[in-house]
Amino acid sequence: MAGDVFESFSAGTETQSKINQDAVRLIKELYSIDMEQTHHVKLLSDIPSVDVVIKMGCEVSCPILLSKHEEDWGLEEPIGKSDDEFKQVIEQIEKKVKELSVRLRYNYKDKGYC
Repeated sequence: MAGDVFESFSAGTETQSKINQDAVRLIKELYSIDMEQTHHVKLLSDIPSVDVVIKMGCEVSCPILLSKHEEDWGLEEPIGKSDDEFKQVIEQIEKKVKELSVRLRYNYKDKGYC
């Protein structure tokens, strides 16, 4: 969605054996992306240093990760909820990624964030 503006990494604070299967199924249905082929479970220590940190919320405590910019999107955890509720969270993430892309492209490029 915003690969022309930033490279993104997803990581968690705890090791999981696999990506949530509802997320895998719904992302494949909505975007034709097979997350099991393109993503793997990783910890924050597995990603390179970052300029922008996005915390999803999801009712978990997040560690401090050094960055130039940080946001907490305050999303509700969709795991275990209906497909419709899960899709609402996916739609919120899509909207926020697109908004972030615009802000980074126009507001932060001159500061060297992207």
